Amino acid sequence: MNATASPTAESAISERAAQAWVEAFAEGWREPKGREAFAAHFRPLLAPDVRLVQPRLRTTVGFRAFEEQFVSPLFALIPDLRGEVERWAMREDTVYIELTLRGSIGGRTFNLRACDRVTLDDGVAVERESYFDPAPLLVAIATTPRAWPRLLRVRAGALIDQITRRRKS
Repeated sequence: MNATASPTAESAISERAAQAWVEAFAEGWREPKGREAFAAHFRPLLAPDVRLVQPRLRTTVGFRAFEEQFVSPLFALIPDLRGEVERWAMREDTVYIELTLRGSIGGRTFNLRACDRVTLDDGVAVERESYFDPAPLLVAIATTPRAWPRLLRVRAGALIDQITRRRKS
């Protein structure tokens, strides 16, 4: 992992704090031990009201939404998902992390390059926005018919959760 700090004299976070956060982020993605272990690893790295933005999914707010609307569906679809941080940089209170995600869907492997912009406050992420081209993932799903039932179960579960949340509010 390489880091580059911005040339500004004063940063909202120290480079040491940013590096520690990125190292914990990298460790969480390196070899996750399933969705529960993944969520538990990231819990201390995220603010309780963390805002998560990513392509093709609704913006989620809060750790519970992180677990239910991001982690659970992601690992249900791609149980062997893992990631490797390639490099990172920081500017003021924000770290930018380039990573490569790898996994398989229905036996078809894929690689997906992403860049996460993470805003830190007091050592925890208050916002994460991920930028990536979802095409490799969509191609893996579209060309692997045996993965379709799993995808349908994940999407149906998300729809049921959404309906349940609306009824409770």
